[in-house]
Amino acid sequence: MLGIETWFLEIITNVYDAMGWPGVVFLMGVESAAIPFPSELIMPLAGFLAYQDQMNFVGVVIAGSIGSLAGTYLYYIIARKIGHDRVRHLLEKHGRWLTMSPEDLDRASDWFDRHGNLAVLMGRMVPAIRTLISVPAGLTPMHHLPFLAFSLAGTVIWNTLLTGLGYALGSQYDLVADYMNPVSNVVIGALVLTYIYRVIRKKGGSAQDATG
Repeated sequence: MLGIETWFLEIITNVYDAMGWPGVVFLMGVESAAIPFPSELIMPLAGFLAYQDQMNFVGVVIAGSIGSLAGTYLYYIIARKIGHDRVRHLLEKHGRWLTMSPEDLDRASDWFDRHGNLAVLMGRMVPAIRTLISVPAGLTPMHHLPFLAFSLAGTVIWNTLLTGLGYALGSQYDLVADYMNPVSNVVIGALVLTYIYRVIRKKGGSAQDATG
């Protein structure tokens, strides 16, 4: 394993060692809060630990789903409380720290408009949409219970697939590493670079506004 992937896996392992299954809840909550900490690493490693009988497979899926649901519901509540105009203004001013831009909101809104309530179910299984879909859902008349139900369904499916991957390849840990290297490096690298780019771009735009 190389570079940033090793660093992320060390953090995940340390969290699991210190907290056990509550660490899965914590890390998936962080991931759902749009912080570049991908579930593509969190859940397969937990699945591998379940294969080693250090965790329970069903417990891992439940814990990961609780964390994911908590993070995504937080965004839904915030969007619902403050409304479209204030959400957009917030993203224009502070989106770099939330890893979310007004353009991201527009793309997620378009996805929601095309697919309706099912966008929440499907969006929870699409890496680029997973967290963002909560915001347009909160800005529509979609009620709490349908949002939670569709979010939970999509989250459980996604987490079961990722956990199952780590569990299925558990007896051949080298294959887990071989799988994660090309995939997770791209995912993590893209997330981190996107985060850094947004911070730099936003700072540059703010400086131009101040001098303009």
